[in-house]
Amino acid sequence: MASESAPHMTSEEFRRHGHAVVDWVADYLDRVADLPVLAQVKPGEIRARLPAGPPEIGEPFEAVLRDLDDVVVPGLTHWQSPDFFAYFPANVSGPSILGELVSAGLGVQGMLWSTSPAMTEIETHVLDWVVDLLGLPAGFSSAGAGGGVLQDSASSAVLCALLAARERATGGAATHAGVDRALTVYTSSQAHSSVEKAVRIAGLGSDRLRLVDVDAAFALRPDDLARRMADDRAAGATPCLVVATVGTTSSTAIDPVRAAGEICRREGAWLHVDAAYAGSAAVCPELRWIHDGLELADSYAFNPHKWLLTNFDCCCFYVTDRAALVRALSILPEYLRNTATESGSVIDYRDWQVPLGRRFRALKLWFVIRHYGAEGLRRHIRSHVAAARELAAAVAADPGFELAAPALLGLVCLRHRGGDDVNQAVLDRVNASGRLHLTHTRLDGKLTLRVAVGGARTERHHVLRAWEQIRDTARTLAGGG
Repeated sequence: MASESAPHMTSEEFRRHGHAVVDWVADYLDRVADLPVLAQVKPGEIRARLPAGPPEIGEPFEAVLRDLDDVVVPGLTHWQSPDFFAYFPANVSGPSILGELVSAGLGVQGMLWSTSPAMTEIETHVLDWVVDLLGLPAGFSSAGAGGGVLQDSASSAVLCALLAARERATGGAATHAGVDRALTVYTSSQAHSSVEKAVRIAGLGSDRLRLVDVDAAFALRPDDLARRMADDRAAGATPCLVVATVGTTSSTAIDPVRAAGEICRREGAWLHVDAAYAGSAAVCPELRWIHDGLELADSYAFNPHKWLLTNFDCCCFYVTDRAALVRALSILPEYLRNTATESGSVIDYRDWQVPLGRRFRALKLWFVIRHYGAEGLRRHIRSHVAAARELAAAVAADPGFELAAPALLGLVCLRHRGGDDVNQAVLDRVNASGRLHLTHTRLDGKLTLRVAVGGARTERHHVLRAWEQIRDTARTLAGGG
């Protein structure tokens, strides 16, 4: 029981409860495969299990831990289940969890180099490691005019890219005197919703976003991009930003980065490449074709928290010229002035993001890379790509099903030939079973099932078992079962 005279947890209590929490997490990860993947509760059910008000007197920590099993776990959709195939994964791993624990324990705030030099310099160094690990263009390294920073997500990265692009396009006028509504932004009709959100937040407005047509593989069409940019220029607008996607959410389509980059060079527009999910695949040299033309990009982002065994949140955001980004985001009040900043010899990451404060995210990525090594990370990616290709081959061989898009990496898009009603029924019944979790999209206007292979604990046999359940469910429905 908490002591009235010593309300803080003592070091000895922390050790004891900390061991219990680590044991609980380890046990959870061991048993997650046996839990229903999709939360089996109704809206409001979890809140109904909670007291109406906070406790007046502190409770024993054992009671808090007990409620993880009684209250929390029953209301979870288990993203770490090997049978979770719904959204792109949100991986965790032992070294990453421990990195989060150390970061929480240190409790440092890394807004300035001077507020924790190790935090800044490890982040810069680890992000340079990632340039080598993924074979990214040298321009993204901190050794030159560019460099990397850890954002919370690719949504924040695209907003920062837009702010930097706006800064460059207006010579800073938009930052200091208000938004220039003549600026236009371009992305494919298959791009993530974060692009439109960034356009709204930055004050341009959704009417300044151009959704470029896609080809038969759902990738951006360079001819339509060039036409739209030319039309806007003729109308007096200024093309500001193009967002090319490497691995769209719906189908893992790969936009032609090289062609988009060449158009951007001609038009003077900023090219941002969003590889939130797919970028991790580039740890494998044979998959680096996804980044063809990346040397023409002004900025790039991918999320290790999706497929590279690193806990959410962790997004690597790179720029080739950090000056525009820093000019767009830097404000230096008197209370943040210090000798190191004024020397110009350090990086202050507060100038590379929207918030002022920042956590020590680099620790978990550092732990992961050092634990697995490049080869261990390659094995992780290769196993999922191989399993997804095997699933795609099985779907293609079944006369009742079809592939809705090329299976390029770890996502397989499939649908039953019976039409939308059949596919919706399959989706509903499979998810209701609790044995696996899928989501859907629409491709060519048709409802399509997404099987995203990428969970840290997902192996080949889990993928094949998921296919058996999808196929058998469809057959049962066709037979009136």
